[in-house]
Amino acid sequence: MAKKQTFLNHIKQYAIITLGLVVMAFGWTAFLIPNDLLGGGVSGIATLIFWSTGLSTGVTILAVNAVLILLSIRVLGFGFGIKTIYSIIVLSGSFSLFQMYFTEPLVADKFLSAIVGGILGGGSVGLIFTQGGSTGGTDIIAMLVNKYRNISPGKIILFIDVFIISSSYIILQSIETLVYGFVVMGVASYTIDLVLTGNKQSVQLFVFSSQASAIADRIGNETGRGVTFIKGTGWYTKKEHDILMVITKRMESTQIFRIVREEDPEAFVSLNTVMGVYGKGFDIIR
Repeated sequence: MAKKQTFLNHIKQYAIITLGLVVMAFGWTAFLIPNDLLGGGVSGIATLIFWSTGLSTGVTILAVNAVLILLSIRVLGFGFGIKTIYSIIVLSGSFSLFQMYFTEPLVADKFLSAIVGGILGGGSVGLIFTQGGSTGGTDIIAMLVNKYRNISPGKIILFIDVFIISSSYIILQSIETLVYGFVVMGVASYTIDLVLTGNKQSVQLFVFSSQASAIADRIGNETGRGVTFIKGTGWYTKKEHDILMVITKRMESTQIFRIVREEDPEAFVSLNTVMGVYGKGFDIIR
C-alpha cells in the first residue's frame, strides 16, 4: 500500500511539473517572443540567440542546460537531477513545438503581453518549485543558494535576470525592449514568491469548545497535525475551559473548520496568519 501511495505521489508530482512546463513555454512563445519581449534565465538567453541567429529556442535551452544539470545532480541529489532532466527535455520540446504555431502574438499590446507572459512564466516556475523540480538554468542556481541561505528563490532569480536583461541592450540597442524586459522580470519574480508563499503559508488556530477532546482527536487522526491543550478561565462565567491550539498549513485549515463545525457548531474559533513555522512538518531551521 505504501509503495502504491509513493508511486501515485510521483505521478502527481510529474503531472504538475509537466503542466507548469507547458504553461511556461506557452507564455513565452505566445506572448513574449512574438512581441519582441525578453525575460530572464536561460529562456531569455535562448530568445536573444533566436533573434540573432534564428536558432530554435528549444535547442538552445537544451544545450545550455546540459552543462548545468551535472551540477544539480552533484549538489542537490540524484532525484532533483532526474526531475530537472525531465523538465529540460519537456520544456525544450514545448518551446520548439509552440514556436511552430505561434508566429504572431496572441495579444498585440506589448505591456499587456509583458504582464501576462510574466505571470505565466513566474507562476509556472513557482508551481514546479513546489514539487521539488526545476526548469534548469538560473532555477538551479536559485535552488543551490536557497539550500544554504534563507533567501527566496524569487529574489535570487531577480538578481540574475537583471544582469541578463541588461546585457540585451548590447545586442538589440533598444531601450524599449530593455524596459519591457524589466517589467516581465518584476512580474515573474513577484509571482514566483506569491506561489511559493501560498504553498507554505501557515496559520494558528485557537478553538474554544465544550467538545475540545473530540475535536482534538479528529484533528490528530484526520489531518496528522498536533494539538495543544491550554487551560483557560472565562472571565465572565468564571469557569475553566479547554482551549485547543493548532498550527497548520493554510490549505489544511478548511478541513479543521469542517471538523469543528461537525463536532460543535457553537464553537468559537480564532485564526491568525503566522510569519514562519519551523520544525517537523513545516520549514527546516537553517
